[in-house]
Amino acid sequence: MATASWPPTPRSPRPQAPSVERAKGPSGLDKVVLREARGFSAEVHLYGGQVTSWKNDRGDELLFVSSKATFKPPKAIRGGIPICFPQFGTHGILEKHGFARNRFWAIDDNPPPFPTSTAAKAFVDLILKTSEEDLKIWPHSFEFRLRVALGPGGDLALTSRIRNTNTDGRPFSFTFAYHTYFSVSDISEVRIEGLETLDYIDCLRGKERSTEQGDAIVFESEKRTFVLRKDGLPDAVLWNPWDKRTKNMQDFGDEEYKHMLCVEPAAVEKPITLKPGEEWKGKMDLSAVPSSYCSGQLDPNKNSEDYRGACKINLIYGFTAVD
Repeated sequence: MATASWPPTPRSPRPQAPSVERAKGPSGLDKVVLREARGFSAEVHLYGGQVTSWKNDRGDELLFVSSKATFKPPKAIRGGIPICFPQFGTHGILEKHGFARNRFWAIDDNPPPFPTSTAAKAFVDLILKTSEEDLKIWPHSFEFRLRVALGPGGDLALTSRIRNTNTDGRPFSFTFAYHTYFSVSDISEVRIEGLETLDYIDCLRGKERSTEQGDAIVFESEKRTFVLRKDGLPDAVLWNPWDKRTKNMQDFGDEEYKHMLCVEPAAVEKPITLKPGEEWKGKMDLSAVPSSYCSGQLDPNKNSEDYRGACKINLIYGFTAVD
């Protein structure tokens, strides 16, 4: 007869099934909470279609949201992953970064087939359509579908599909970015890899065009590594407001620039043009990997399924972002 030992051996918690649930965020704004079996989670606000949280299986927050962020429309939410559409920055006649981040999106319960990883069981589909208000400032009809998916390993994937639904035969052009705010322990200990030998425009030097000459370096003592993979987004924007600018930002703490860095997959330099009926797709995959992750795994010759355009952020080495 078998006997049980005492005290009983503690068991690991049984993994919960992936889940998607509606909830209320700050100021009563609707949000969707994605949870994976191993404890990873993400939160997506319907206001702005904006991811405002991404946590690993230990509950560490991987995205930065300012402690002074305003969750009160029409003000944009400072942090997370704002969607910049149909204009990035001030490159056009619209308000800065366009209007998608200042609109209420709807949950799309019956989306068309969406090309995304079949491994992701926790995801939400959102849709933004042209409103009468939008037509007054940007006279084009569009349909913007966004899927936010949380993979079983904690990877976060955003896939945008934008379609021209004009009925008058007119094309339209737009610029776009995933304005991703990464949370870092210390901005002075950040290293960017994957941008070596690329041309860049330095906004602190009158938009002077230069070529990055630095070598990629891997540090054994690095604390965390983010890997960013992108498809359909040829540009990357690096941004940190630094100390002087934060003093003029009401929704940003004076010292918070030390704990964030924006690395933004984008289509900025050459606007995307769609004819009526045409659709564009832009995807970003984010993962937070162990510090032992090797730089050599980021092989730029691999196809898009194998990290084409991958950008690695090592949280250990000095890096000065440009505005």
